[in-house]
Amino acid sequence: MNRDAQTYTDGLDLEESPAIRFDAVLQPHTSLGAQGFLLLMAVIGVISFTAGVAFVIAGAWPVFGFLGLDVVLVYVAFKFNYRDARRYETVKLTDNKLVIERVGHTGRRQKWSFQTYWLKIDLEDPPTPESALMLRSHGKVLEIGSFLAPHEKHDLAAALRCELNKLQRDPLPQ
Repeated sequence: MNRDAQTYTDGLDLEESPAIRFDAVLQPHTSLGAQGFLLLMAVIGVISFTAGVAFVIAGAWPVFGFLGLDVVLVYVAFKFNYRDARRYETVKLTDNKLVIERVGHTGRRQKWSFQTYWLKIDLEDPPTPESALMLRSHGKVLEIGSFLAPHEKHDLAAALRCELNKLQRDPLPQ
C-alpha cells in the first residue's frame, strides 16, 4: 500500500462535479455514546471506591491506589477509542472517477482519485478480519475501510463493483 503519498490523481480534474452514482461515508464503530461513557465511569468509580475503602479498613491501604489506577486506565482507554473514532473516509463514484477522501483523527485530509475504467477492487472471498479492501489502478494501490468488519468490507466491495459494472455496460454518451 502506498501510505507515503498524500494525494494521488491519475490526470483527472477534481473541480468538476458530475452526478454522483455512489456516495458512502465509512466510520469506525463506537460502541458507547457520551451518556453511556459517563454512566460506565460513574459505576466503575463507585465500585472501585467502595472496594478501596473496604481494603483500607482491612489494613491493605495500598490496594486503594491500584483501584484508582484502574479507573484512570479505563478512562484513558476510552478516550483513545473516541479519538480514533473521529476519523472517517468518504467514497464518491461518478461516471469518470472514484474519489476517496480520508480524514484522520487530527483532521488531516488526504484525497485520491481513480479513473473508473481502469479501477480494480480486490477483496478476499470470503473476507476475514485481516482482509484488506484494495483499490488498484495504474500501478497504484490504496486500502480503504481498514476499520470495517469483514461483512461490511464485502458489502462495500460488492456495491462498488456493481456500480462500476453498470458504468462499463452503459458507457457515457459521446
